[in-house]
Amino acid sequence: MKSGQKLSRILMAATGSILLLYTVISTGAGMGAKGIERLLAGPNKMLLKHVQETYLTGFSYTAKKHHASADEWVAQQAMNMIPLGTFVKEKENTDTDIEDRATYEMILKRQADDENAVDENGKLIGEPQEMPAVQTSGSSIDLSLESLKNYEYLVSNFYTIDSTTMTSPEELNAEVLLSKDLKINKDTKGPKVLIYHTHSQEGFVDSIPGDTSTTIVGVGTYLTELLNKKGIETIHHEGVYDLIDGELDRSRAYDLAEPEVKKILADNPSIEVLIDLHRDGVAEGTHLVTEVNGKPTAQIMFFNGLSRTKANGEIDYLYNPYIQDNLAFSLQMQLKAMELYPGFTRHIYLRGYCYNMNIMPKTLLIEAGAQTNTVEEMKNAMEVLAETLDHVLKP
Repeated sequence: MKSGQKLSRILMAATGSILLLYTVISTGAGMGAKGIERLLAGPNKMLLKHVQETYLTGFSYTAKKHHASADEWVAQQAMNMIPLGTFVKEKENTDTDIEDRATYEMILKRQADDENAVDENGKLIGEPQEMPAVQTSGSSIDLSLESLKNYEYLVSNFYTIDSTTMTSPEELNAEVLLSKDLKINKDTKGPKVLIYHTHSQEGFVDSIPGDTSTTIVGVGTYLTELLNKKGIETIHHEGVYDLIDGELDRSRAYDLAEPEVKKILADNPSIEVLIDLHRDGVAEGTHLVTEVNGKPTAQIMFFNGLSRTKANGEIDYLYNPYIQDNLAFSLQMQLKAMELYPGFTRHIYLRGYCYNMNIMPKTLLIEAGAQTNTVEEMKNAMEVLAETLDHVLKP
């Protein structure tokens, strides 16, 4: 082969590699390294390998020197050339895959801050914006299985699905979810329920500074007492995970709570039910209250994390093998509460993260009332919640 022809082919091959690398960079912004490696798979990967080994031996040698295959090396170089390529583009309601520690920290913070079913102005999402101070009853809704088997009916009457995530008729199959047996095993000794608070510093309109009995922790203590009186042995964990160096910081609350909760569960293998008790955060003009047995009672909301976003699909690093069990628990609780106490529950809220609901199957994340409720309204709500749990859990 003449030297001129050989040089021409080398230049063409190099140009092809550069164009391929440019394609990776231009399409890979916001895409993780794994995504770029997938882009380089198939025909592109074969072409690149042939070009490198035949014409760009120095390039192949460099990749091997860094103990990487050619496609891995190209992916890494591409990521290095994309400014903030592993971070989410700051668009409203957009999430990202985890590719590095900084992104992981960001996702943890979003998870810790975003379980409230309100928008940036504190307005309720998917529910009436102006709620009466007291509701005497809820809407008359058909709770028959025949109606619940209709996916559109189920979603519109029982769920609020956050705009960042999605679900399906296969996942929200009422017949399947209602067929799951959630009864606790009364034949084994030991505690059956663990209550804890990822956000222990949440208070109410008449909370007394420094008095934890008037915060969500005190409300959790009351719920624990009620369940124990009903014969459902319950432990209350008062660990604090939203204070760092004495300052309120929720950015790692779920991450910090997880190992401690798992340790308690390991020490008490009889526990079957895990409840993370919160209060919501709403606009100051919103009062989440109804009336049960003549008493003003804070409304509650069951919350589920689906470990899935529209932007990225399944979030592998927040994998939850118990999503169906979690969904079954919240739906069965929702239906029983609506049957016994119309107006007590808000729609079940579905969002894209995990919220430590992957720790065990029968897990509830409950948003009880909000900062605008009184401690009395919250305690009244715990009486209704305890009664509902009793109906769902007891054999």
